[in-house]
Amino acid sequence: MKKAIFPGSFDPFTLGHLDILKRSLLLFDEIIVGVGKNINKKTMFSEKQRVSFIKDCFKNESRIKVESYDGLTIDFCKKNDANFIVRGIRNNGDFEFEKAIARTNRKLSKIETVFLLTSAKTSFISSGIVRELITNNGDYKLLVPKSVKID
Repeated sequence: MKKAIFPGSFDPFTLGHLDILKRSLLLFDEIIVGVGKNINKKTMFSEKQRVSFIKDCFKNESRIKVESYDGLTIDFCKKNDANFIVRGIRNNGDFEFEKAIARTNRKLSKIETVFLLTSAKTSFISSGIVRELITNNGDYKLLVPKSVKID
């Protein structure tokens, strides 16, 4: 069975993340969305909210699991018997950043990283842009799944 981890802070989960995750289902039997805890990041949404947004989005897809984790992604992969990490790439900057992490992970663990290019229709979306829209009362709903609701 091919199992992958799709890690990120997902603050919040966007249509870009959704696109990568749906397309990843074509490659893997099971995908665990790892909602990472990063003590260096101040998040807009709580860990519980971020997990809930993604679980609600995929409540009818049994091949997708959602868990939070802290520590190294490769340790989370080992804990879950996953041999692959999935990452979405929007631009050259993303690629250069992710390439260094992927090479380090491969050296330390033999876990492969699979890069998927974002689709043209979602390549401009980032969680940072969505947070900026939310903060300034902009229409963020066009950039996130319906499961992302602001109270």
